[in-house]
Amino acid sequence: MVATPIASTEQSRTPADVRIEPRNMNFDIDALLARDWHSNDPFKTAYFNALSIMFPLGEKAFIDAVNAFRDEVSDPKLKEEIRGFVAQESIHSREHHLYNKRLCAARGYDLACMEKRISDKIDWSEKNLPKLAKLYGTVAYEHYTAIMADALMQRPQIMAGAAAPMAAMWRWHAIEEAEHKAVAFDVLSAVGCSTRIRRQTMFFVTLEFVRNARFNINHMLKVDGYSFTARMRIWAGGLKWLFGKQGILRGLGRPLMDYMSDDFHPWQHDNRALLESTKRQLEPEPSFA
Repeated sequence: MVATPIASTEQSRTPADVRIEPRNMNFDIDALLARDWHSNDPFKTAYFNALSIMFPLGEKAFIDAVNAFRDEVSDPKLKEEIRGFVAQESIHSREHHLYNKRLCAARGYDLACMEKRISDKIDWSEKNLPKLAKLYGTVAYEHYTAIMADALMQRPQIMAGAAAPMAAMWRWHAIEEAEHKAVAFDVLSAVGCSTRIRRQTMFFVTLEFVRNARFNINHMLKVDGYSFTARMRIWAGGLKWLFGKQGILRGLGRPLMDYMSDDFHPWQHDNRALLESTKRQLEPEPSFA
């Protein structure tokens, strides 16, 4: 459903009935990480594991980028949403850090190698980019996570065949990404946003996202012992799963391109009803820390 966002306060455009609620949760996934937990399929499993590798360092960078402008925000509602954003992303970073450590210990993956690509880019950004540029990058990444979260909540087939605790963890992450999807955007709008730079940044973020995901998946498949020929077969099936007629990423082109419009706002993709129904699915499954 697409609707005009509710401009409830001076700077925040998150609808008033959306609560950015940090949920301090843990998931019993250790034993599952040692095997192909998604449909017994090496690509599906590696795809989500590859995303998880990117999250801890990325989410720490997003927190820093938003916090750098906290004192320039005057709207009390947006200030409170920043606090919710930081709390949610901090818990995500913690849980995915544990996920990644246990995954790599169980399967022999080189976590340091995969994280170094990300940490090197973050270090370069810290030394060479102004804080506003890092906020533009955060806004672009947050749009990616928001539309992927929406797809995961909307399309049960994405997690069909996944082990229940893993599906619950990814569902939890999707819920919270949807709740705070406009926070970084609203901070950028509050401090001054150039549509041209916002568009350009999305191009570079897309390249970086794809490169890191591809590298991580390839690394995992190699360590798992698949030959080059076997990896090519796995990739062929994986690309069909991602982009084929029933591909899980089909349909993301429109919301991705919406980002390029002059008047874009994340809550133009109004998925509050979907968010509420997904929250009801989540409640019985995980345990609280």
